[in-house]
Amino acid sequence: MPFRFSHFALDTDRRELRRGGDLVPLEPQVFDLLVYLIRNRDRVVTKDDLIAGVWGGRIVSESTLASRINAARKAIGDSGAEQTLIRTVARKGLRFVADVTDAPASPAGRSTPSPDLRQDVKFCTAADGTRIAYSVVGNGPPLVKAANWLNHLEYDWESPIWRPFLQALGSAYRLVRYDERGNGLSDWTVDDISFEAFVSDLESVVEATGLQRFPLFSMSQGCAVSIAYAVRHPERVTHLILLGGYARGRKRRGSQADADQADALLTLMRLGWGQENPAFRQVYTSLFIPGGSTEQMQWMNELQRRTTSPENAVRIRQAMNDIQVEDLLARVTVPTLVLHRREDAVAPFEEGRRIAAGIRGSRFVALEGRNHVVLAGDPDWDRILDEINTFLRA
Repeated sequence: MPFRFSHFALDTDRRELRRGGDLVPLEPQVFDLLVYLIRNRDRVVTKDDLIAGVWGGRIVSESTLASRINAARKAIGDSGAEQTLIRTVARKGLRFVADVTDAPASPAGRSTPSPDLRQDVKFCTAADGTRIAYSVVGNGPPLVKAANWLNHLEYDWESPIWRPFLQALGSAYRLVRYDERGNGLSDWTVDDISFEAFVSDLESVVEATGLQRFPLFSMSQGCAVSIAYAVRHPERVTHLILLGGYARGRKRRGSQADADQADALLTLMRLGWGQENPAFRQVYTSLFIPGGSTEQMQWMNELQRRTTSPENAVRIRQAMNDIQVEDLLARVTVPTLVLHRREDAVAPFEEGRRIAAGIRGSRFVALEGRNHVVLAGDPDWDRILDEINTFLRA
């Protein structure tokens, strides 16, 4: 829903704040705080309200809360002294006091997704009782996307990291995706976080959708999960698309350097994943999107923190490090497309070549670029979508 107030337009679909035609940069939490105040402008919002509505009930320090409020005020030209838009009510909380009207999105921004691109979030239950969140969006032929490193059905759909690519797929297909156990909207408190459990999550989602035959798309460690699924259920998978994947986790590549790096990254997670300061998570962000913009890197830092707990981040990463499905490659019988960027720092180019060489008859596409995640504006953006669409039409 777009809102207009003072000289500003705030669009929640595109997650943009504009003054006139100019985009005002905002950190994700600051944007969420501003949206929450505007949507609840008919009342005074307490500190507890903000913590529940913006931070999901997590513990937030007074200094963090104050800094986000100050940043929201600064972004809209207000201040603690003037309080013309955001007013402090002594010992009560805050209230957004500016006149707000609903308005069409600014023509300077990207087009708002059509109604058929409003995702429908549902839940299913895995074999061990874990609740798995999944979504369906679009009206085209089905395309199931396996989960990858840290997803969140809602935040990914809003973010400038994932939204453009997901919308491109949802515009052409009936896109089914899900949050693996331990992150996103799926259960976080689970006994089993393992590769076998990840495959079970995919199986559960497929059963819940009722799909009998469908193409399966995956990225990163989701490629190994998809390979295992395609071997176990070849009668259901019509096409297999593997982008930036690997069949061997860092601990299984026979390289001491890879093993050492895996251990170092786990140490960083244990020390600083849940901190407000993104310095530790920035290491991962720099690996995943080294060519990203400042806004995209800020989003990636925040997405990782909000998508799972520090403990689960470590457990998920450990499961990824131990992936080994190289022996399954020769058993894949469905048509397969393998795409891999030459300078991918997360999944080395050689891992993509290994997958393609191991799957008989697969098509291998070498892409130029460094980003592990597909970002809008990447030089190979059009080629990736063209390769996927052409492959699925064949």
